[in-house]
Amino acid sequence: MDIRRRNNVTVTGRADGPVLMLAHGFGCDQNMWRLVLPTLVKGYRVVLFDYVGSGNADPSAWNEQRYSSLDGYALDVLEVCKELDLRDVIFVGHSVSAMVGVLAAAKAPHRFSRLVMVAPSPRYIDEDGYRGGFDADDIDELLDSLESNYLGWSAAMAPVIMGNPDRPELGQELTASFCATHPDMARVFARTTFLSDSRQDLKTVTLPTLVLECRQDVIAPREVGAYVHATIPGSRLVTLEATGHCPQLSAPEATAEAITDFIRASR
Repeated sequence: MDIRRRNNVTVTGRADGPVLMLAHGFGCDQNMWRLVLPTLVKGYRVVLFDYVGSGNADPSAWNEQRYSSLDGYALDVLEVCKELDLRDVIFVGHSVSAMVGVLAAAKAPHRFSRLVMVAPSPRYIDEDGYRGGFDADDIDELLDSLESNYLGWSAAMAPVIMGNPDRPELGQELTASFCATHPDMARVFARTTFLSDSRQDLKTVTLPTLVLECRQDVIAPREVGAYVHATIPGSRLVTLEATGHCPQLSAPEATAEAITDFIRASR
């Protein structure tokens, strides 16, 4: 299979620069990174892609069994790395992709040099001693609503996820992105995302890691960022003066600056 076509792979920036791989979250695609690209392409070779089932990836390659586990998304990452013969990749994962990057790095450590986790959450459901931001009933209700009326769910939830009500165009963009995803594929990705528990996987991380959180985020509250930071030895936690779950759109300059500062500091 043509992996580049399957995952709609785009390579831009400096051909001789360090490799940055940008991985989108649930309901999104590589277009979500466009506002940080002008900064990143100046110093890096930037690899973007869409997971199968998202964006302009080949929908014929989608398989429910494979993409019912975060391992399936990690396999997409590793197959793109193999196709492009990438080494020393600085993996930048947004939301659930932060955990996908953890899994990919554990499976093929020779491919990666650093991890950048943008608004990460290893588990969305609260437990005794752990706050993920939702109780089990919240997640059940969210998934039931998504499955019964995906377009209605998208219109209602995307602005909440995005935050920044004073900038409605951001919520509208995320709504459009959600609505462009096939409902059956979105249903599987949503269950995989919101029912996942990657807390034990965090303990496998040995790479220099940046945990990048927003000051206010209903999907990944700051207790989650603190937990991820505490669980990954030597990680760096940066809190952006931004709100919402998508700082690459709501605060692109600060997001790009935090990424590049971390890379320079960890050389």
